[in-house]
Amino acid sequence: MSTEEKLARFADILQKIRTEVARVMVGQNEVIEGTLIALLAQGHVLLEGVPGLGKTMLVRTLGDVLGLRFSRIQFTPDLMPADITGTNIIAEDERGSRRFQFQAGPVFTNLLLADEINRATPKTQSALLEAMQERSVTVAGIVHKLEEPFFVLATQNPLEMEGTYPLPEAQLDRFFFKLLVNYPSLNELEMIIDRTTMGAEPKANIAASALDILEMIRISREVPIASHVKNYALRLVLASHPKSEFATPLTNQYVRYGSSPRGGQAIVLAGKIRALMNGRYNVSFEDIQQAFKPALRHRIILNFEGQAEGIEPDAVLDSILENVSKELTKAVA
Repeated sequence: MSTEEKLARFADILQKIRTEVARVMVGQNEVIEGTLIALLAQGHVLLEGVPGLGKTMLVRTLGDVLGLRFSRIQFTPDLMPADITGTNIIAEDERGSRRFQFQAGPVFTNLLLADEINRATPKTQSALLEAMQERSVTVAGIVHKLEEPFFVLATQNPLEMEGTYPLPEAQLDRFFFKLLVNYPSLNELEMIIDRTTMGAEPKANIAASALDILEMIRISREVPIASHVKNYALRLVLASHPKSEFATPLTNQYVRYGSSPRGGQAIVLAGKIRALMNGRYNVSFEDIQQAFKPALRHRIILNFEGQAEGIEPDAVLDSILENVSKELTKAVA
């Protein structure tokens, strides 16, 4: 398949997906695009927003549109790891003999919605770690492989923090993107009200299969990235580390730890997919800049001073983007 054919194939499937998602979802274009980018990068997404903004509807719609098996887990303090991964049960056959049989949990799916993930205890949250990284589940010493593709889309409410358990850094780092779901505009809110209060609600049709998604994943990995664009992405990541040669004053003052190498992987992969989404077969500086904040906002760990002063990770990232881009402009000039 030639480069032109790959671009055409990718664009055709993507347009079908977008059209069907738009039948159900109103607005939230950045969140939808970010979620699609993460899915095509084989990454997981953390969606943060107050209740009622359509986070669950987005995940369910994507499951319908992509023809993927969908499971939803409502995380609560009394949820146990076995409720997610599954467990061995005693099964009895027609002859009366008994044996242990593995009963798969809801994690054995293609698209898993982890609703209000921060309401479960750390013990239960950790049940997803292996699934998110290795795409497998180990129960009683036996490894059970998950079917590809496998994606976790987790939600959390930033307002009600009482009785919640913040996700540990190791688990946050396994999320490809953290996307902020904002309140709709006046026009979007009017469309939502009209769709949900006048007759039957719209339904999305299947626009792609699991094989189509796997093909798009393969195509995105082949997109080339120039060395100077990749160097720019890596400088952005290193600038999130206090005391590094690229660190900004805001980084040195308010950040305790910066991004792991996974942040750099996310930026580069997201840049490749965004290039394809815009009909290009090469990564631009703009692609890197657009992927920067969703890829790193959950990988920045603020120090005590930053937390006490209410500094948002996005403010630190904005300063990094501005400083590194200025240095790049000077170097080119």
